[in-house]
Amino acid sequence: MHAQIGDRLLVESPVTGATRRDGEIVGLHHEDGTPPYDVRWSDTGEVTLLFPGPDAHVRHLGREETPMGGTGPAEPAAPAAGRPGDFGRRVAVARRRRGLSLEEVAGRARMSPQYLRYLEQRPSDPGTATVLRLADALGTSLAALRGDDQELPPGQGRALLRPRLTDLSPQQCRALLSTHGVGRIAFTGPDGPAAFPVNYDVMGEAVFFRTAPGSAPARAVGNEVAFEVDRVDEAMSRGWSVLAVGRAEAVEDVETCRRLGERAGTEPWAGGVRTLWVKVLPTRLTGRRIMPADG
Repeated sequence: MHAQIGDRLLVESPVTGATRRDGEIVGLHHEDGTPPYDVRWSDTGEVTLLFPGPDAHVRHLGREETPMGGTGPAEPAAPAAGRPGDFGRRVAVARRRRGLSLEEVAGRARMSPQYLRYLEQRPSDPGTATVLRLADALGTSLAALRGDDQELPPGQGRALLRPRLTDLSPQQCRALLSTHGVGRIAFTGPDGPAAFPVNYDVMGEAVFFRTAPGSAPARAVGNEVAFEVDRVDEAMSRGWSVLAVGRAEAVEDVETCRRLGERAGTEPWAGGVRTLWVKVLPTRLTGRRIMPADG
C-alpha cells in the first residue's frame, strides 16, 4: 500500500467495522509511500510512528480509501492542486521573518519537515496542539497563526518588564524601510489632517507609492508629508517605527514610471487601475526601536 503526506489513516474495529481511531499521515519513511508512517491522531494531536495492520485503511486526498492489505495503486497519489491556505501563509511568513529553515522549525515543533511543508503549501486546519507547538517554535501566538488577532489593533500585549527605547540612525532607518511594504502617508489636506495606508517601494533615497488620480492619497501631491512604517511583534512586546518627512511630488517622467512599475514588489492591495506614482524624498529621517534592556 502507498500513501502520501496529508492522507487520512483509519483504524477500524475488526468486529463492527466502525472507525476506532483516525489520524493524518504527516511523515513518510520511504520515498514510495509504503509503511511505516508518522500519524497525527485526531483525538490527541500527538504524532506517533505506526506500522499499520490489516484493520487500517488509507483515505487518499480526493480518492477512495484502500485497505492496507489490498494491492492499491502502483504509485503514491498525486498531490491535490490548490494554493496555500491562510494558516500556511502565516506560518511561512513567520518562519522567514525569523530567518529559520523549514527543518529548524519542524525540529523545534517536534514534527516531520514533510508535514510542515504540507501545512505551508496546502490548505489545512491542524489541531490546537500542533498550532501551539508551531507558535512556540516561531516565537508567536496561537491567535496570530490562526489570524484571530487580525481585527485587533496592535500593541495590546503586555509591556516588557525592562523595556529600552533607542533612537535609530539614518542608515538603520533606510535598512528598515527595505524595498517595499505597507506604510502610512499623512498630510494636512482641505479637510484637515489625514493619513492613509499605501503600498510603497524604495528606489534610491526616495519613497514611492502608487495611487489613482483624484483619490484621497493623491491629495498629498504638492504638500509636506510624513511617511511612516513600523513593525510590531505582539508576542514579544517589541517593535520599531521609521518616520520620513519630505515633499510629495507626482512622478511625470515616463521612463521612471515604467521602471517603478516593473520593479514593484507588490500590487496595490486596494486593486483597480492606479497610474499615479508619487515620490517623497525625505529631508528628515528618524526612527525608534523598543526592545528588552538586556537584549
